[in-house]
Amino acid sequence: MSEPTSPRLFLRILFGDAAMLGPGKAQLLQGIRDTGSISAAGRAMTMSYKRAWSLVEEMNAAFAEPLVASARGGAGGGGASLTPAGQRVLQLYQSVTARAAQAGADEIAQLQAMLRAGDMSDGK
Repeated sequence: MSEPTSPRLFLRILFGDAAMLGPGKAQLLQGIRDTGSISAAGRAMTMSYKRAWSLVEEMNAAFAEPLVASARGGAGGGGASLTPAGQRVLQLYQSVTARAAQAGADEIAQLQAMLRAGDMSDGK
């Protein structure tokens, strides 16, 4: 049996039927910010380049301004970076999730205390 882990809160924000921002997209944005590459960010998440690019296109289409700017590869190399809007969206999402976790900390601790002893390590 593995060591018990602290509870984690995952928050998905739905904007009607057309757009959503959740932990996966936020992690992808963070990876692009940190690596300068859509493919490297996707690989770090064990995600195909095609899937990572598809999620970037979804986010760029959903927001009024693109969140990710990319340059094609080639002799000079390619790359990707967060636009100022992308940086702000990531910052706001991280702020919302941190505040939600803090606001719900007591209730989350109570839920954790109600788990069976062996179920605390795998979230069941």
